[in-house]
Amino acid sequence: MHALSKSRLTGFLQCPKRLWLETHRKDLIPTVDAATQALFDTGHAVGEIARRLYDPAGTGTLIDGSAGMAAALAATRDAVALGTDRPFFEATVERDGLLVRADVITPVAGGSGDAGRTRLVEVKSSTGLKPEHVTDCAIQSWVLAASPLKPATVALAHLDNTFVYRGDGDYRGLLAEEDLTEQVAPLMAEVPRWLSDAQATLAGPEPDVTIGTRCRTPYPCPFIAHCWPAVEHPLTSLPRLGKRVDTFIARGYRDLRDVPEDELPGPDARRVWRAARSGQPEFTRPDPGSRPPRDFPRYYLDFETVAPAIPLWPGTRPFQTVPFQWSLHVETAPGQLAHREFLDLSGQHPARAAAEALLVAAGNRGPVFTYSDYERRCLRDLAALCPDLAPQLDALAARLFDLLPVMRASWYHPAMQGSWSIKAVLPTVAPDLDYGQLDGVREGIGAQAAWFRAIDPATPEAERTELRRQLLRYCAYDTLAMVRVVAFLERGTPA
Repeated sequence: MHALSKSRLTGFLQCPKRLWLETHRKDLIPTVDAATQALFDTGHAVGEIARRLYDPAGTGTLIDGSAGMAAALAATRDAVALGTDRPFFEATVERDGLLVRADVITPVAGGSGDAGRTRLVEVKSSTGLKPEHVTDCAIQSWVLAASPLKPATVALAHLDNTFVYRGDGDYRGLLAEEDLTEQVAPLMAEVPRWLSDAQATLAGPEPDVTIGTRCRTPYPCPFIAHCWPAVEHPLTSLPRLGKRVDTFIARGYRDLRDVPEDELPGPDARRVWRAARSGQPEFTRPDPGSRPPRDFPRYYLDFETVAPAIPLWPGTRPFQTVPFQWSLHVETAPGQLAHREFLDLSGQHPARAAAEALLVAAGNRGPVFTYSDYERRCLRDLAALCPDLAPQLDALAARLFDLLPVMRASWYHPAMQGSWSIKAVLPTVAPDLDYGQLDGVREGIGAQAAWFRAIDPATPEAERTELRRQLLRYCAYDTLAMVRVVAFLERGTPA
């Protein structure tokens, strides 16, 4: 019999094949990418805050799992033997081969016997309750029910997105609780069956499971590259496909070119389908009302931002977007480019310095090109953080011209694989430029990770200098890419 963790069992509930591959084909598990590592780091940080909030007196016991699960189980047994009248964190308990580590267990006054002795709190870094959280809590409750830590009540603690950080490490109120005791109770009876089915799956051959939306819901599966067929134009390249992918797969379609035209979900999907079948791009010259303005000077703006789950600066909320960097290419006349940039790696609140520098660099006239509506939202965020600068920031926002809708209406190339992101578009209109040429930071999640690393006081100065170079080059690449997109729209053919 295989020992199972809570995460392995929930993975089984999403897809039995996932559990089988995680156990028998560890060689297929991909290296953790920047986005996944960021989620792990966020979870660990929220867990540390939770321990401070649920144990302000510091009398609780944290079970160390670094020496392995056998050691954590033994440490939990030893700690519980001394009494359950204090908080436990990461308490490790096993039942019938199913092992869980509970985020928070607090004592219940007067609790004992069948009534339960403790309160279980599962801590999540999301800002609300999700269906999969109830399943998590049910699995933990079932395991703990056969131990001295049997919970009388069960709650989920998640980030309260209305919380405003007061500073000085005071995070009281950061977590909001939802009682799940009644929702968990009926699901606990299902856990033995889930466990039995999971063990039977592991004892058999690799399951034959149909691919589809389950591969990304509720969590992206690490084995998508293994399970999905390697085709030139995947179904998932069709815009606005949604749950139709399950229907298409059931009908035997695997490449988007297999889908009959009358089943395609909208005009964008038909453009993608036509280009994939013909192998040729499609270009429609923008009508006069949607063409990029020809006024000079012309500006090309891109922000890089951070949205920490745990607010870093007084006056900010969980996941509030804060710009820490911008790039601005300035075209003073046709073909005459200058570049201005801003990057704050001090660790101090960067909003005001970013806003003030941008207002100087962008002047007070001329169109400001962006790619998507994100920069408009960033300016709105800066205005909220710096209300005295709001009129000037609003005036700058009024000059923005979004290139994405123009490109979406005008251009599609089969190599874009259903995406109109700047990274997908750029190689098709400016083949000499490619984000793959960049070293280190190549996308937004990587930029955020680099920024967090750079502001860490423990980071060596030489590494910080290198991170600065990578961040500046990456952000400048975004605005140079827009320069080339505008040139393409005006020229009508790739460079």
